[in-house]
This record gives sequence, C-alpha cells and structure tokens, in this order.
Amino acid sequence: MTSVDELIRSIHEPRTDSHSGRPINLRTAGAAPSVSTCDTDLARDPWSIDQRPASTYGPGASVADLIPLGAPRQGKLPDEYTVATEAELERRIWDAKQALGDRVLILGHFYQRDEVVKFADFVGDSFQLARAATTQPQAEAIIFCGVHFMAETADILSKPQQAVILPNLAAGCSMADMANIDQVEDCWADLEALYGTEPDEQGRVPVIPVTYMNSSAAIKDFCGKRGGIVCTSSNAHTVLEWAFERGQRVVFFPDQHLGRNTAKAMGIPLEQMPMWNPNRELGGNTEQQLNEAKVILWNGFCSVHKRFSVAQIEQARAEHPGVRVVVHPECPMDVVDAADESGSTDYITKAIAAAPDGTTFAIGTEINLVQRLATQYPQHTIFCLDPVVCPCSTMYRIHPGYLAWTLERLLAGEVVNRISVDESVSEGSLLALERMLAAKP
Repeated sequence: MTSVDELIRSIHEPRTDSHSGRPINLRTAGAAPSVSTCDTDLARDPWSIDQRPASTYGPGASVADLIPLGAPRQGKLPDEYTVATEAELERRIWDAKQALGDRVLILGHFYQRDEVVKFADFVGDSFQLARAATTQPQAEAIIFCGVHFMAETADILSKPQQAVILPNLAAGCSMADMANIDQVEDCWADLEALYGTEPDEQGRVPVIPVTYMNSSAAIKDFCGKRGGIVCTSSNAHTVLEWAFERGQRVVFFPDQHLGRNTAKAMGIPLEQMPMWNPNRELGGNTEQQLNEAKVILWNGFCSVHKRFSVAQIEQARAEHPGVRVVVHPECPMDVVDAADESGSTDYITKAIAAAPDGTTFAIGTEINLVQRLATQYPQHTIFCLDPVVCPCSTMYRIHPGYLAWTLERLLAGEVVNRISVDESVSEGSLLALERMLAAKP
C-alpha cells in the first residue's frame, strides 16, 4: 500500500506523463479521486517549514494549535541533505547505520512516516520505546524518531553516558504543551488552598496528581515529587485505581479525553469530572464543584484524535456493514461511546493481529499507523475513520534527511540535537515513572 508521504505527494505534486511529458496530478488523473489532505503544505519538505516563524506546529492535525514562545527550533539542515534524492538518503542512512553498528539505537514511533520508521531497531508507542531504550546499554547514542516528550522520557530512563537525539528539534507535541509547569503549579496551589493537605481517616490525601505520558519532563517531575504518577493509554485504568487508593480525588494532566473516558469506564459520573481551564479562576469551577469532584480534568487534547467524529463512525457502518470500529481513548467521549472498542495503539495492533481473516476495521488513530497496519494485514480491510489524510504535525517533521544528518554527524564524532533532562527534574520524573511500572493490573 502507498505510504502516507507518497499519498500526500501524489495528491498535491504534479507528475509528468511518460508519453506526453506533460505534468499530471494523480488525484485529478483518477488514482485517488476521493482522497484529500488537511493541508497542502504537507507535500513540502519539513526544512522549508522549519525556517518559518514558529507560530504553529506546522502542517497537519495541529496546524491550528499555537506553539508556546520559546519552543525548540530546528536549525538549518545542510544543503547536501535537502537536495539529496530519496534513494541517496536511504543509501546514506543504511551505510551510516551499518558503520555505527550497536553504537547507535534507532527508535521509531508508530505514528512516524514509513520512510523513517523502516530504519528503526524498535517500533512502538512512546512508553514501549522508552523501555526499549533501557535494553541497549551498549549504545552510545539513541536516536528517537518521535517527538520531544518521548525523547525526554528516554533520556530519563537511559544510562547517563547515553546521548538521546531528536532528529528535528521542532518535533514537539501540542497536547504536552497545553500544560506548562507554571500553570500546573498555580492549579496545585489553588487546590491545596481549597482542600488542605491533611489525609482523611483512611490515610488518603485530598488530591493526587496523575499525568499522561504525553507531557513534559517538568510535569512528570511535579507529579513524582507530590506523590503522583505517570500513566499511558494502556494502563490509565490501573493507574487511576492506584491513585484512588492513596487520594480522595485526582487531577489529571494534560489530556481531558483519556481522563474522562477512563474515569467514565470506572463508573465515575460526568458531574464529578469538572474541567480545569488554567486561564480562569479556580479553572472555571465553583468551590462546590471542586469539592464534589473525583477527577479534575485538565483542558488539553490531541488534535489528531480530536478529528474523529460520530458521523464518521455512522458513515463507516453504512458503507461497511459489520465493520469493527476501534478508536484510541484520546478521542472525544461520544466517539469512544459510538465505537465498538477503544484502546491504545498497542491494543489496536493486537486486535487486528488476532482477528479472523476477512475482518473489516475502521480505525480511529493516526493515519501512518493505520496505513501501515493495512499493509501488514492484507487479509483484512483496514481504513482510517477520517477520510482526510491528516498526519500528526510534529511526527511529520521527522524526515529521512534529518535522520541521515544525525547519523552521519555521529559517525564523524559529533552529537547534534541532544535532548538532556536536568538532574533536578529527572529525579521526580523517574520516581513517577517507577510508580507506574510498579502499578500492576
């Protein structure tokens, strides 16, 4: 099956007819007449986007999200990488990778473009890859083909002498950036002023902070130092149970949808899940609402998963009777409720692998993973719920040109784009991560 990158370029870039020599467009020529993308700039190479003023995260699902001031910027990529052909970059990456041997470990996230992920030694979700980083202590460098918070987590969990590299520093995460440490500390001060700090008769403190893996190291550190914990999309239920054993309520950063969907599945009513808007007094709530709360949801979201809708599910069911709809728990609650199942990227992958041949799947998660699964399991019919090709804006900033550059600089003895978490922050982050690992279902 055509990769997402090839599909986007086929829609937006003119190709030359082999007979007439005239430029054609595969979309208008009939190759993919019903396919469109959310942003024409997706067909451009990321280095052209990197040199623009950093007001948004770039083309793709998060293009409308405002990037924070001071977010990391990527410097200019040397011309030899920007003008190289795809075949040349592929050859240079394989040559450098072979020359470096076990001195380098390449990690590729599920949502990464195929043109990059094919070079990865491990492919998985953010936490699977962070754990993979701990399995190769001999590697001098870990190249994380993902986004910034993932590279931070790998640095926290890896050996001090190992360098963690993010090929493109502009590969951030809009959801992670929706909760900054100053806002979180202000929220905590308000909650402590309201609830106090004394435990109840069962020894449970008034509130426990829980953060999704998709958050900055500073937020993980905050949680670790205040008796809190990290969760992933696959173990959020277990982590919330852990938190309720120790606290009367939870404040959940930064994804409201994962928090709401998980708590709802545990039987917590919606009226006990107020939203915290960091730009409003008491997060936009009354003291009574907060006193009655069981889970306080931070006003954050994933722009990829926010695109999925109940209407898309209804259309999939109308066009494919018997379709099995599986969505990620970062999707809005009405989408999760309308689907047959919800689960992490690992859950989705395993569900497809275990299904009887001939199953039709409509998947609600990032398009690169959906396209890859469709290629890996041709015995099934697998398609993305969203008919518009709209990849994760920041995952898409990683390109083979950047991977070739980082590998060849390593071969020359130079570490570029190193992600280092300060020891004062990594200590609490590691504590929160270790609590998560110890919280078994």
